[in-house]
Amino acid sequence: MQTSPHVVSDVMTHAVVAVGRDAPFKDIVRLMERWKVSALPVLEGEGRVIGVVSEADLLPKEEFRDDDPDRITQRRRLSDLAKAGALTAEELMSSPAVTVHGTTTLAEAARIMARRNVKRLPVIDDGGKLDGVVSRSDLLKVFLRDDEDLTEEVRHEVVDRLFPLPADHIRVEVSDGVVTLTGWVDGAELIPVAERLARAVEGIVDVRCHLTGAIGAQ
Repeated sequence: MQTSPHVVSDVMTHAVVAVGRDAPFKDIVRLMERWKVSALPVLEGEGRVIGVVSEADLLPKEEFRDDDPDRITQRRRLSDLAKAGALTAEELMSSPAVTVHGTTTLAEAARIMARRNVKRLPVIDDGGKLDGVVSRSDLLKVFLRDDEDLTEEVRHEVVDRLFPLPADHIRVEVSDGVVTLTGWVDGAELIPVAERLARAVEGIVDVRCHLTGAIGAQ
């Protein structure tokens, strides 16, 4: 059993397709189609990540193919218009790349993806070299943990840590990722804490807390 928090290195893909800064436009499209990915890290030297080319970076070439934008659009879409004329990864890429380390928690990686509106993040080592890629689907892998594993973690990380031993009078049941806590506890003020900690366990879908206890009980 692995205790929380899970980190990016637990779920990331190690075999990564990447391109160099001189990669031609059509080669980038071919690689995305072949490997069914929406973005490619751009590397230089011995594998240092210098940017990312995504589908969004490629679309302006099609969008502005037969369009003659007015001056307002030109000022507002200056970056997209530049990418419409780009021929290589260096000209197309978004730089610096939005990256994470293998030790980044899954929760933080999810926040970065949401905040930056990206589907994939290059994972780098301390030297900035590519170590892997983590995607939205990778972050969802924690919800594939089996109920027995989740039960053990909630029992160990929540019940045993919060309440004096023995805590056999507290029942932990997990079904399809939903944990149910039932029983009597010494100190009702700890019940919201138990619920919050159980919800924080990676892979838990929801918490049903039916614990009872007296305020200030010892």
